[in-house]
Amino acid sequence: MSDTRNTSPEWTSMQAYTLAVICLLIGVAGGWLFRGSQSPAAGPLVENASASAPAGIGAQPTPEQMKKMADTQAAPLLEKLKSDPNNADLLANVGNIYYDAQQYPAAIDYYQRSLKAQPANTDIRTDMATAYWYIGDADTAIAEFNKTLSYEPNKANTLFNLGVVKWQGKMDVNGAVASWEKLLQANPNYESKDKVLQLIAEAKKHSGVKPGTPAKALSN
Repeated sequence: MSDTRNTSPEWTSMQAYTLAVICLLIGVAGGWLFRGSQSPAAGPLVENASASAPAGIGAQPTPEQMKKMADTQAAPLLEKLKSDPNNADLLANVGNIYYDAQQYPAAIDYYQRSLKAQPANTDIRTDMATAYWYIGDADTAIAEFNKTLSYEPNKANTLFNLGVVKWQGKMDVNGAVASWEKLLQANPNYESKDKVLQLIAEAKKHSGVKPGTPAKALSN
């Protein structure tokens, strides 16, 4: 991990702002997926954050710059972890920093350590599953989404993400549509309902299934 002790306060502040903006942009760059605790209504903030970013922040940082920013942001929490290495909240917060900086393997490591202490934390497990998807491991992502749902069967963002990964990662239209339909059945006022309906229609369209066909009929 980079040594951040000589980092200037100004640089640290700029990194903090940049990471906040990047966090909002992740939803677009990552292709639809939501964070475990994210409100779907947060989506429109992406444009606002990009438009209000200071000059020089609009350009996409390199992976090396992203890691350096994450290391700097995480340094105070990592210092606290030295005296409290099993603190689940600290571990999760460090994981969030690396997730937001697209440093997904590091995020997964801290999420795993956090979940050892609080395995039923569905927000953290959803984020970890999503991180697995971003590193190309669809099977583990689906397994972790399903484990999340064993604790909270109707968790909307988990069902949303599970559908996306089943469709894009496994070409499982039946599974994807079933996940999204369960989401809408259990959460009729879901803020991104229109987006879910659009995904259902697109998935059925690409599978050659007539829109309106229930998911249970797709395997017939």
